[in-house]
Amino acid sequence: MPRPEKVKAVADIRERLEDAEAVFLTEYRGLSVQAVQDLRRALRENGADYKVVKMTLARLAASDAGIEGMGEYLAGPTALAFANADPVAAAKALKEFARSHDVFVLKAGFLSGSVLSPEEIAKLAEIESREVLLAKVAGAAKAPLAKAAAMFASFTRDAASVFTQLLEKKESGELPSGGGAPEAVPPAGEPAEIAADSAEEE
Repeated sequence: MPRPEKVKAVADIRERLEDAEAVFLTEYRGLSVQAVQDLRRALRENGADYKVVKMTLARLAASDAGIEGMGEYLAGPTALAFANADPVAAAKALKEFARSHDVFVLKAGFLSGSVLSPEEIAKLAEIESREVLLAKVAGAAKAPLAKAAAMFASFTRDAASVFTQLLEKKESGELPSGGGAPEAVPPAGEPAEIAADSAEEE
């Protein structure tokens, strides 16, 4: 019968696997204690945790979580990086760390139900971060709104100018004060012919 500590450990790893946006498997053999601490700090700053776990427990947890294809990579001195926020940011931190530590190996990753190869993780790291993409989307959305606001402001100014001119003409006697509607004045940007046709239809 499994010991309670083992059952709890498997449950904890499984929960981490299920809650993470992505998981990256790394081989840390040859890294100094300081280097591992630096990696943990870099990942933490990018919303990820770095854990060294027993591979037998990790394989059980992956199986319990229904994750297929990960078991073959859970061997040897392997540590898991759990990306709890942005998988791209975590991949960037891992790739940057690997550049300065030759012994560090990115073995595989797991994202959206698929196992990632080291090459795919490298490509993931090249994608712009979520914050940058959201900023670009927000910028793209603001541009048309700004143009629309300027257009409406221009229309309001033009309309106000037309009404002001009509009032001045009426006060000066150029327009009759009673009976009969004044000639249709075309809105800003509308040809006079269209305005005249509309007046005749009325």
